[in-house]
Amino acid sequence: MAKKKNITKHDIITWYMAYVLEHGHNPKTVFAFSKEHNFEEAKFYENFASFESIEKDIFETFFSNSIAALNKSEDYKIFDARNRLLSFYYTFFENLTANRSYVVFVLNTYKNNLKGLKMLAGLKQHFTKYISELGIQMLDIKQAQLEKIQDNALKESAWLQLLVTMKFWLEDTSVSFEKTDIFIEKSVNTTFDVLDIAPVKSVLDLGKFLFKEKFQMN
Repeated sequence: MAKKKNITKHDIITWYMAYVLEHGHNPKTVFAFSKEHNFEEAKFYENFASFESIEKDIFETFFSNSIAALNKSEDYKIFDARNRLLSFYYTFFENLTANRSYVVFVLNTYKNNLKGLKMLAGLKQHFTKYISELGIQMLDIKQAQLEKIQDNALKESAWLQLLVTMKFWLEDTSVSFEKTDIFIEKSVNTTFDVLDIAPVKSVLDLGKFLFKEKFQMN
């Protein structure tokens, strides 16, 4: 039988996920995997360096598919940062739920392993970049080094929140994962309430005013 030639990245990902779920482990070798699906081994390496790179790419694809879906929405384009992030969470977890069997298997497999962190490295890179581009209002420190620390703290805390939400979703046994939706709403809203700098700005403005008045009086 002639080898399949028009092999896409999506084909390889689909076959890989199916194999893992059916057998409970990775394919033994790329050679065996490509032979089973009747395509040249070289075609695999045109798209991926290893099975580990497929795992990493899958989570990046969940992210990119979520963003692509959001960008089709006219409402999303006019949302503020809080509602954009909420929309992202709901859409991202819809993608995870559509592939729950695979996600649960692979995350549980590597949950106590550094390999698990490597698998999510691409997702973290895309997500933290997304967070930095949301336009979340922070204190105007006017000091480059402190601003960088503040920005890094925001991205790292947002990433931690996403990981915590993923863990909650993994353990959620409610119908249609309704508790995860509630958790998302409460955690994202709480985060933005904590980040709300309006009261802090008011205090700073009052301090500036009092300082100015006192200085003028003296």
